[in-house]
Amino acid sequence: MTPRQRILRAFEHRESDTVPIDFSGHRSSGIAALSYPGLRRQLGLSRRPVRVYDPIQQLAVVDPDVLDRFGVDTVEMGRGFSSSDGDWQPWTLPDGTACLMPSWVRLERRGSEWLLRSAGGTILGRMPDGAKYFEQVHYPYLESDDLGMLAVATNECMWTSPDCAAPPGPAGDGPDGPRRLAEGAAALRASTDRAVIGLFGGNLLEFGQFLYRNDNFFLLLAGEPERAERFLDAVVQRHLESLERFLGAVGEHIDVVLFGDDLGMQTGPQISPEMYRRLFKPRHSLLWNTAKTLAPAGRGGDPSRPPVRVMLHCCGSVRALLPDLIEAGMDAINPVQISTAGMEAEGLKRDFGKDVVFWGGGCDTQTVLRAGSPSQVSDHVRRQVHAMAPGGGFVFQQVHNILDGVPPQNIVAMFDAVRA
Repeated sequence: MTPRQRILRAFEHRESDTVPIDFSGHRSSGIAALSYPGLRRQLGLSRRPVRVYDPIQQLAVVDPDVLDRFGVDTVEMGRGFSSSDGDWQPWTLPDGTACLMPSWVRLERRGSEWLLRSAGGTILGRMPDGAKYFEQVHYPYLESDDLGMLAVATNECMWTSPDCAAPPGPAGDGPDGPRRLAEGAAALRASTDRAVIGLFGGNLLEFGQFLYRNDNFFLLLAGEPERAERFLDAVVQRHLESLERFLGAVGEHIDVVLFGDDLGMQTGPQISPEMYRRLFKPRHSLLWNTAKTLAPAGRGGDPSRPPVRVMLHCCGSVRALLPDLIEAGMDAINPVQISTAGMEAEGLKRDFGKDVVFWGGGCDTQTVLRAGSPSQVSDHVRRQVHAMAPGGGFVFQQVHNILDGVPPQNIVAMFDAVRA
C-alpha cells in the first residue's frame, strides 16, 4: 500500500496496513528550525542547511531522508517550489545557527531585534533578541475599517501578507501565477507517492482577529453582529475568488485542501455554539463545499480519483462545535488537542469517529513530548493509537508543531512507537 493510499483510506474510515503518519505535511505538523539539527544528529543523518520555510512560526523544511526514516505518508504542496538557491537568503536563528529564509521575506535588523516588513514598508512583526518567533505588531483595522480596502489590509498583516508567506510564496501572484502553481504542484505529485496537502487557509474568525486584534473583534461579534457579518461576507467573497484561482491551478494535483480557523481555547470554544451557527457555520459550509465542487471526483481525467478532502486546522477544545463543523462539510479535523477540555481520544472516537477523520491527537506536545521520558512518550503514543486507529478515520500526528527544547530522543521514540 502506498503512502497516498493510506491517507485516502483513512478518509474512507478503513484501516490500512500501517497507521498513516503526517509530519511536516502542513504548517501545524512540523518542527521548529531550532530543533531540527538536533533531530538529524539523533538519527545519525548528515548535516544539511536549515531552511526556514515558515518565517513567522520558524519551522524547518523536513528533508526526505527524515520523512523516509519515520515512514511519513504526507507532503506539503509547497515542497514543489523554491528548489533553487535563488529562492533562499541567508539568515541566523536565535541560537546563532546559520540558516536560509525564503528570498521574498523582507527581514531587517534594528537595534536588538529583527523586523518583518511588508512591500509597502509597514512593520508587520518583530522578534526581539531572546525571542524565538515573530510577534504581530500591526493590525490594519485597529483604529477603523474600510471593507473596500480589504485587499490592502490583507497585505499589511503579518499572518495574511504574501510578504511573509511560506512557499510557494509569490509564485502564485500575477497573471502567470496559476500556471506556475500548476507546474510546481504537478511536478511534486509526479515525484512522490505521498499524499499531497494543499494549504489554502480561508480563515474567518482568525481573519477578524488578525485585522482587528482579538479583543476588538470579539467586541464586534458580540456588540455589532450586523457589521461583523458585512466584514465576514467581504472576507468570504475574497476567499471564494482565491479558492477558485488556487484549486483551478492545483486541484487535480492535491489530495487534501487545508483550511484554518482556531476556534478553541484550553477550556472550550472561543465563541458560543449559537454564535458559531449564526455567523460562521453558513460561511464555512459555503467555502468547504465550494472546494469540493471545484475539485470534484475524476480530477485529471481519472474517474477513480476521489474528490479533494477538506481538512480544518482548529486548535483547542471544540467538542461542542464538532457536530456543526461536520455538518458544514469538514472531512478531517486537526490537530485534535487532547490536553484540552472534552477532547479525550476515547470519547471523541466513540461519538464522532464515524463522521470525521481525526488528523492528530497522537501525542500531547504540551507536556508529554516536551517533558516526558522516551519510554513515557512511547507508552502515551501507543495508548493514543489504540484509542484512535481502530476502524480507520485516523492519521497520526503530534498535537501541533514540535517546538524548541523538545528532546530529540523523544521525537524518535514517538514515531517509532507508531510503527511498533
